[in-house]
Amino acid sequence: MVRVGLTAERLTRAGAELADEVGFEEVTVSALARRFDVKVASLYSHLKNSQDLKTRITLLALEELADRVSAALAGRAGRDALAAFANAYRDYAREHPGRYAAAQFRLDAETAAASAGVRHAQMSRAVLRGYDLTEPDQTHAVRMLGSVFHGYISLESGGGFDHTAADPQESWEWIIDSVDTLLRSRTTR
Repeated sequence: MVRVGLTAERLTRAGAELADEVGFEEVTVSALARRFDVKVASLYSHLKNSQDLKTRITLLALEELADRVSAALAGRAGRDALAAFANAYRDYAREHPGRYAAAQFRLDAETAAASAGVRHAQMSRAVLRGYDLTEPDQTHAVRMLGSVFHGYISLESGGGFDHTAADPQESWEWIIDSVDTLLRSRTTR
């Protein structure tokens, strides 16, 4: 019998909360069933399997993050937009580490094309409009932004900067300034 109140959406949100608590890799249908104190079989009327659950959490995280980045970018251009973009990702990762990890989960091509992941690419390009880059430089710059910001966020969240006296916030600002300088220099080439 299906427990009243359990829906795919409720299970997805609970799975996202669980991911933030224990890590995205630890999220399974079994772990979610324990959270609701139900048998695993009762969740299969809402979820296909753990892969389906992780895909749903990924889609939720991509949507939440796209909404946050979009709001941060509104009315901004140039370095201001670059910083807002970067800070929105970093803040989300700090507040929702499991969901941020979920946003990196590989989706099949059809699901990815229908996801908010497309909005992320569009917002990256919107930031870059302030630098007047043409192709293929714009595509290279989109990849650079993702690499630099995701790399920093991953190292920071994994404790990679805990052993040095330099303030990670100062390094973050230095990186944003450096990326801004690099992008402006590419514009004038």
